[in-house]
Amino acid sequence: MTECISVFDMLKIGVGPSSSHTLGPWRGAERFLNELREEGIFDAVTRVRIDLYGSLSLTGKGHATDLAVMLGLSGADPEYVPIDSIDGIIESITHNQKLTLGNEREIDFSFFTDIIFNRDFLPFHANGFMFTAYHNKGEYTSTFYSIGGGFVVKEERIVAKQKQEIRRAFPYPIDKADELLAYTKTLGKSISEVVYENEKSIRTEAEIDHELMRVWNTMLECMYTGCHTSGILPGGLNVRRRAYDMHNKMIGELPYSSPQEWLQVIRQTEVKFRQILKWVSCFALAVNEVNAALGRVVTAPTNGSAGVIPAVLMYYMVIENHQADERHIKQFLLVAGEIGSIFKKGATISAAMGGCQAEIGVSSAMAAAALCELMGGTPEQCLMAAEIAMEHHLGMTCDPIGGLVQVPCIERNTMGAIKAINAAELALETDPANAKVPLDKVVNTMWQTAQDMNNKYKETSEGGLAVTVNNVDC
Repeated sequence: MTECISVFDMLKIGVGPSSSHTLGPWRGAERFLNELREEGIFDAVTRVRIDLYGSLSLTGKGHATDLAVMLGLSGADPEYVPIDSIDGIIESITHNQKLTLGNEREIDFSFFTDIIFNRDFLPFHANGFMFTAYHNKGEYTSTFYSIGGGFVVKEERIVAKQKQEIRRAFPYPIDKADELLAYTKTLGKSISEVVYENEKSIRTEAEIDHELMRVWNTMLECMYTGCHTSGILPGGLNVRRRAYDMHNKMIGELPYSSPQEWLQVIRQTEVKFRQILKWVSCFALAVNEVNAALGRVVTAPTNGSAGVIPAVLMYYMVIENHQADERHIKQFLLVAGEIGSIFKKGATISAAMGGCQAEIGVSSAMAAAALCELMGGTPEQCLMAAEIAMEHHLGMTCDPIGGLVQVPCIERNTMGAIKAINAAELALETDPANAKVPLDKVVNTMWQTAQDMNNKYKETSEGGLAVTVNNVDC
């Protein structure tokens, strides 16, 4: 049965800095609370222990995995929790050594002894984590795996082993790019129109439109916040925010007081040729600086690559088409989400499994295809744009210094965005009949490359820049 992944599964609203190391464990903690209730032992629990394995252990502190599981067990929702309340929740738990389980009942909890960092890997996936609840009749244990992009599965589920943890009855099921292309030809529709038909099978049109705009507004607010926040990022590397300074040098003197007004001001700003790349870089930097500071972002398809898609969509709106409206935004996000799902089904979007090609590479491919459609590309050209973008990210490793989603992660978003624009332009100038590499072949190649890649280059901070550059150098 074809795995049916919604656009909203690929574009999730959450808290940084990592979808696999922060959002996934956070959601896993929420699921564990539900299991305790289903088992009828929630009210009897006196203590909870969390064991982190593999990549979650090796880079968990830098990715705030320990904070995420505490927030999840506390009942905070990553999509809606006020960002400025997070520090207070964490401070209360660590200082009082008490945790309000599911925001309902207080239990003893030690930040230093009840979260265990195990360096060994569980066999099913590199991002394994286990919860153990102790109660008056014994203990209850449950193991989860964060497989990238905020997706969480359990090994014992047969569908999870088949990489089909999400099943829906889409009218036009798609696993591969060739299948998507076939539907566009049979139905006489664009990629975004085919995807919209699938979404309509599980949501009303009003719900789809509302959620797409909620995703975009979160992206816009994130860029706005990043462009208007200065200072040093947390984590110990002393990385200075750059979007703030870049933005101040380029923005005009027109007044504004909201992200929406800010967008209109940028559209009115005279952008010279050399400034185009600066604006794109500024947008991408802004998002990932917010992400690194545990701000609210949209996984696209992951938190570590969250800056590419908003930066490219913003590029279209402020450079290519000043008349772009909600229709164009929805179109862009629908295409991007579908391309991301093809990579997830055929390969991976987890850096712990495939290196940074699985994050920045996929996000660049998503953005390239979406931009290509907005600029008048055919479905064939859109898929070609995605192929070109990924082709030039193949083999990219994940080697975050200090286990933080900062260096080189933040800058990689700017590169991914620029490559996406370049890929779309190249595809628009190419006859698909002359294409040499189908998108499905690139997806397969990416997965083969991921399997061949040494584990020390897969979000473990045991190789690459994470080893050759230390915190003191930064």
